[in-house]
Formats: sequence, structure tokens, C-alpha cells
Amino acid sequence: MNWLVICFLILGFMPFGSIAIRPVLDSARLLGFTEAPDYRNGVGCPEQAETTSYFCDPSLVHVAMTLDSEYLRGSMAAVHSVLRHASCPEHVFFHFIAAEFDPKANPRVLTRLVRSIFPSLNFKVYVFREDTVINLISASIRQALENPLNYARNYLGDILDPCVNRVIYLDSDVILVDDVHKLWNVQISGSRVIGAPEYCHANFSKYFTDSFWSDPVLSLVFGSRNPCYFNTGVMVMDLEKWREGNYRLKIENWMKLQRKRRIYELGSLPPFLLVFGGNVEPIDHKWNQHGLGGDNVKGSCRSLHPGPVSLLHWSGKGKPWVRLDEKKPCPLDYLWEPYDLYQPIRKVVFV
Repeated sequence: MNWLVICFLILGFMPFGSIAIRPVLDSARLLGFTEAPDYRNGVGCPEQAETTSYFCDPSLVHVAMTLDSEYLRGSMAAVHSVLRHASCPEHVFFHFIAAEFDPKANPRVLTRLVRSIFPSLNFKVYVFREDTVINLISASIRQALENPLNYARNYLGDILDPCVNRVIYLDSDVILVDDVHKLWNVQISGSRVIGAPEYCHANFSKYFTDSFWSDPVLSLVFGSRNPCYFNTGVMVMDLEKWREGNYRLKIENWMKLQRKRRIYELGSLPPFLLVFGGNVEPIDHKWNQHGLGGDNVKGSCRSLHPGPVSLLHWSGKGKPWVRLDEKKPCPLDYLWEPYDLYQPIRKVVFV
């Protein structure tokens, strides 16, 4: 049996406790990841509140991300960037959503792997049942967009503990270069449920098919909302309003219609546009310098948008770790590289 498979089997059934620390650390190194620096709170950070569950502490910043075997390297770099720039890193709690049947990323293994990379990180790994959404997913212009985990953001209100009433959702291909607490403090006003940078100059109509716009009923769905494009890879979500308004069901209803009529070509984005377009709390564009991965077909190099930068987002086909490994990086990929914790061991050749 391959030694790497043996490591996974051992980790998958090893009980929690101090006796497991050394094998976990060794396995993390074998899997190519190095341990991150230990980031601690700065001056003026709040003390931990006394609650029945640690993640119910009202002083915490909650961040939700998916852990997918294909994007694990990007996820770890994203976490690293959040901690490096956070003023109170010990008050950031990560909620990681993992697929139930990912053959390369057993949730138990992921828990131990994350702990080995970030020994003092506050986090929890949740199992996302793919059958929750698998029958609602339609074909997309890029196969990666059909991954059930792309739709886990729809279910955060159900997955996370009810005491978590606010969360920042981040894609795995982002890097923060600013304090996440600033993003957390964005106020979501009135009836609005999510906050995100909006891009009103974008051609909103291209995100839906001619069939959608030619339907006299569907084309009126936005009413007087005056919708703008926003990227769902960076969102501040009011989960209390989300649960009260049953927005998961509203998104699912559009996905069901898509299965019947084909009203859009992309994956998880259009249902969010249909439900929230024109009613989003606008956040400064610096919090999502997106599109750095190029388009969804070629993944060509792109430049930053004008203005300040707090978050870089390699949305699109091209991912920085892939292009760096292939020795074909885009200029901006070098901004991602310092946060990369993946350092594969060189092969030993016996002669």
C-alpha cells in the first residue's frame, strides 16, 4: 500500500488528543504544507466572553470558506493572509465546509491537517451533504463551477450554529492584505441581507440567457430594483435576516427553474443576482479586486482595477498556484506567493 494512503488511513481514524500531535505534524509535512507563524492579538483586543460555546462569543469575527481537495492550497494561503493582517487574529473564527464524499479530503483528515498548519487557529470543519444540492445543479460553462461545494454558501444559515448571526464568506482563491475586522464592521442596513462590492458598469444582462429576457414575466423579476453585478466570492452575510427570510429556499426555487428552462450559463452566481440584485449593501471595491484569474475559458492575465486594494481575488479559470507551478505565472500571481504554505518535499533519488 502506498505510504501516503497509509498516512490518510491513520489520520482518518486517529482519536483527538495529545498523542496524535506528532503524527499529524509529520503527515502535514509529507503532504507538502509547512506550519504557519503563530499570530497573536495586538493591543486593545477584547477578552474572550464566557459563553456555553466558544464560537458564540459575540466578539468573534466569523469567516466561512469551503475546503476542497483541488483548492486546498489556495484555502490555506487565504487563511494565512487573514491571520497575518488581522489586528486580533485570535478573535477570528473559521467555519470550513467540506464535502461529504470528497475522496481526497476526508473531513476528519482536513481537521487534523488544518490544526497542524495553524496550531492555534479557532475553527470548525462541517460536513456538507452533497445530496442537499446535487439534484439542483445544472451544467455550467466551466466544469469546476458545477462542484456541489460551490453551492455551500447557500446553506450557511442552516450549517452554522444559530448563535452565529453574521459571517464573512470568502472564496478559496483570495488573499487579504488588510485587516479583516474592517470588513466585518461593515453595516448592513434596512432590509438588506448581504453586503458586497457592486459593479454597476458591468453588462448585467449578459448573466442571463435570451430566453430569460424575452419572457415577459421573468424579465420583470427585478422590478424597480435597478440591479448591479456583484461577485459572491466575497460577501458579508446577515444570517439572522437570511434565516428569517428563508433565502435558501428562494435561491433553490431559481435553481429548479434553471433545470427546466436554462435561464443562465454560470453556476452559483445567477441565483444570487436574481434574489439580491438591486438590494445589496454596497462595500468599497477595494474588498474584491476580482477577475485576476482571467475569464472562465482561457484564464489570461489581468491587471488590478484602479484604486486601493484590501483583497485580491483570482476568480476565473487561472489560479496562481497552478500558474506558478507551471512556470507560467501572471505578474500579479507573485502577490499571492508569499502566503503560500505549500512546500512539497523534493524526491530523493537513490543511486
